[in-house]
Amino acid sequence: MAGTEATSLSPGHPTGDLPADLGRIARRVEERLARLFEHENARWAALDPDLTDPLEALSRLVLSGGKRLRPAFCHWGFRAGGGDHDDPISVDAGAAFELLQGFALIHDDVMDGSSSRRGAPAVHRQFVDRHRSQDWAGEDRRFGEGVAILAGDLAFVYADLLLPDGCPEATALWHELRVELNVGQYLDLVGTAQGRRDRDGTRRIARYKSGKYTIERPLQLGAALAGGHHLADGLSRYGDPLGEAFQLRDDVLGVFGDTTRTGKPVGDDLREGKPTLLLAVAHEQASDGQRSALALVGDPGLGPTQVGQIQEVLVETGALAAVEARIDSLAHQAVDSLVELPIDPVVTGALTDLADFVVARNA
Repeated sequence: MAGTEATSLSPGHPTGDLPADLGRIARRVEERLARLFEHENARWAALDPDLTDPLEALSRLVLSGGKRLRPAFCHWGFRAGGGDHDDPISVDAGAAFELLQGFALIHDDVMDGSSSRRGAPAVHRQFVDRHRSQDWAGEDRRFGEGVAILAGDLAFVYADLLLPDGCPEATALWHELRVELNVGQYLDLVGTAQGRRDRDGTRRIARYKSGKYTIERPLQLGAALAGGHHLADGLSRYGDPLGEAFQLRDDVLGVFGDTTRTGKPVGDDLREGKPTLLLAVAHEQASDGQRSALALVGDPGLGPTQVGQIQEVLVETGALAAVEARIDSLAHQAVDSLVELPIDPVVTGALTDLADFVVARNA
């Protein structure tokens, strides 16, 4: 973690390097989550042993890894607002964000029909397979998806239970970010169905589906919990562009990422036909021949050869370069805004390191 004020990205930052404080924040949040799941599992197993199944599936997903970026931004928002480094309030709030993320991932995999998540079968696939192996009555797909929806709903409720109360500003932000998350998910669904390839539409999706609730809102909520809700606008000038950059990096990884690092098959976003800036720029610049390759996007049966053809078009049209330039521009805009925030230089350094990581990560 940087300990002095910085206002520009570090050009030599190693790709994928974790800021030192990220692991420490993650461990505290994971310990809190583990205590919650241990308590809830014991409580409901006493009523009926079958109730442990969705709880264990949820805990496996939530505790299986992830970057814990939302807790980190919440923590540094809390510090920006004057909160104490070791105050458990920021840990509870960070754990609430991770549960909200679990809810979003489980439901997202159902909506997208994704088969895997973080290198393991998606929650709905686990219960589809269990239904088949036990030769239970009814349709295995409906059972698996139904259990996954309920597991996601449990995560949503547990997130509310962990969120610290007593701060009206934080509560209002929590309600708003949850609405934004659902709005963004709908925009993603309808954009996929319509085959949208316009820049403005893809930007709205990037901001609302993921960007705002990953960076901007955790920062603001953390600050509010420490009595620093007056910092909301300044934190937005950092969090909003960096959140968009975060989602754009996700879009690049969804097409060009390493499966062993991302935990999802390469090209899944292409098979689903996700509306992204990558595809918007490619469609603008593509020749007739290149458009024939882009027309394959949205075919769930895309194989490695076809994915490779689309990747080539994304490079040849300059789409990949344009998105990388946009990511870089947004990240610099975010970090440059920190000089205007009346916060401790240690917090400025930590937020600069996190911006570096967000744009350079490979998973």
